[in-house]
Amino acid sequence: MLPGGSIRRVSTIHPIESESYRILRSRISLDHLAPADRAVVERVIHASADLDYAESLVVQEGAVEAGVEALRSGAPVIADVEMVRAGITGVGARCYLSEARPEGRLTRSAAAIRLAAQRHAEGAVVVVGCAPTALVEAVDLVQAGAFRPALLIGLPVGFVGAAEAKEMARTCATPSITNVGEKGGSAVAAAALNALVRLQSRRGGDDHG
Repeated sequence: MLPGGSIRRVSTIHPIESESYRILRSRISLDHLAPADRAVVERVIHASADLDYAESLVVQEGAVEAGVEALRSGAPVIADVEMVRAGITGVGARCYLSEARPEGRLTRSAAAIRLAAQRHAEGAVVVVGCAPTALVEAVDLVQAGAFRPALLIGLPVGFVGAAEAKEMARTCATPSITNVGEKGGSAVAAAALNALVRLQSRRGGDDHG
């Protein structure tokens, strides 16, 4: 973990990654998207090999800029589970699942987000890729005025509650990157954050995701 969420220098793009992006762009055009939004969508597709994200990913207006600015300022990055945290590169991330103590009907993942909100009430970037209940808790805390993250990346996967949690996230005051439907997962959530890290590090360059 890097102190204060500071950015590591992003390494040179591997030839396999470049080839992956070439194939992706040969199969689908995302030229209708703003360059920064396109970088996020392309990286999610690159991580999942799922072209459906070209239609289902929802990058709200201002979400990319909010995330990039938060990373630039050293804001904490909060992951709902260790798999999401492990997939994040180029920036330090925190996961409080091991410290969480759920009470009542609160799941462990939701309790971890509640703990994160207590420790980082202002300006965090929240990345949810596994637990819909973690995203619901984040939204509930935002709506209660107890949590003011800079960005919600909400891409949990599952048949139970995932689509509904993402719909909730799209209606709250915090800018969000989500998708419509049940698909998602740790890899795509981390990929969305990694796209922002690369945008922050290479602003003005040729972003490959």
